[in-house]
Amino acid sequence: MALTKKFDVILTSYSLVFRDKKELAAVPWQGVILDEAQNIKNPQAKQSQAVRELDAGFRIALTGTPVENRLKELWSILDFLNPGFLGNQQFFQRRFAIPIEKYGDRQTLNSLRQLTQPFILRRLKTDKNIIQDLPEKQEMEVYCGLSKDQANLYQKLVDQSLIEIESTDGIKRRGLILTLLLRLKQLCNHPALLQKKPELSKHFAQRSGKLLRLEEMLEELISEGDRALIFTQFSEWGKLLKPYLEERLGEEVLFLYGATKREIRQQMCDRFQNDPNAPHIFILSLKAGGTGLNLTRANHVFHIDRWWNPAVENQATDRAFRIGQQKNVQVHKFVSTGTLEERISAMIASKKELADQTVDTGENWLTELDTNQLRDLLLLDRDSLIDD
Repeated sequence: MALTKKFDVILTSYSLVFRDKKELAAVPWQGVILDEAQNIKNPQAKQSQAVRELDAGFRIALTGTPVENRLKELWSILDFLNPGFLGNQQFFQRRFAIPIEKYGDRQTLNSLRQLTQPFILRRLKTDKNIIQDLPEKQEMEVYCGLSKDQANLYQKLVDQSLIEIESTDGIKRRGLILTLLLRLKQLCNHPALLQKKPELSKHFAQRSGKLLRLEEMLEELISEGDRALIFTQFSEWGKLLKPYLEERLGEEVLFLYGATKREIRQQMCDRFQNDPNAPHIFILSLKAGGTGLNLTRANHVFHIDRWWNPAVENQATDRAFRIGQQKNVQVHKFVSTGTLEERISAMIASKKELADQTVDTGENWLTELDTNQLRDLLLLDRDSLIDD
């Protein structure tokens, strides 16, 4: 490439590496540095394979989320850095991934840490020796009761689904479980999300314990002059929240999701960050707004529905908790009491040490539970309902 003779540093994207792989692979690079290295977490992806073909004297990978869902993602990044160091993917799965993810084997975890530690330089924002001017981050779970409407639908949905799950196996069973989990999470937000065309209704807030609590907290923080980011997995929930909160709070609410055009996305972020009269509330879908944004004007972060993956949630929180933040950041993680949300939150907390570097903390591990275990997990505690 003629450019390599003219410039000392070449910047490119993952998609272009694949498109231009023949030209790039022909260059003897002094070094290759990957930013947001989780983009090569899938070793079978074309862009991951193209990056591995680059000839370089040294390799560096930068990422805040080396493990988003499965331990093999860590293997993929480390195999790019030091090919073959942890064996091939099949060996790694047998030797490390299965014992750690499935059985919580601490001895195997320690062995993996000892192997990888010399190659990992980890910076924690909580380390004042590294970042002395970053304020504190305070994380708290906000427990919300279900409305009676939510509770009745929850119980009906669980009972009907478990009958169908009991009579299936294999991939179909796993699909039914994941569908059930998704619908229960939507229900814990609001019953309207189970409708084909969700819409605002006369008693919209009264049908959701989470929404009642969210509205209270937002009114309080606005009165204090604070600003907040609200993350949700469901764009349909954001589409309902925006007009509802605008009416209740008496001001504009921003909403960014996957269908937002790039120029509009940038305009919204710039406005929230710099405009003295910008709205206090910014709703973002977790996938569209969870990475790559600098929104340090917010000092509250709400996870209105849980991803059940600490790495993904933390990366979203870091839109506000990053260099440039001047205030302490309060992170509010909403949990519907008496439901699977509360039990899974407790399960994640109990294995936080493993999840810190490893552990399959997505939702797929739930599909491996037998029906009795699944029933115990989904059992509704009716003592946790909110009053009419």
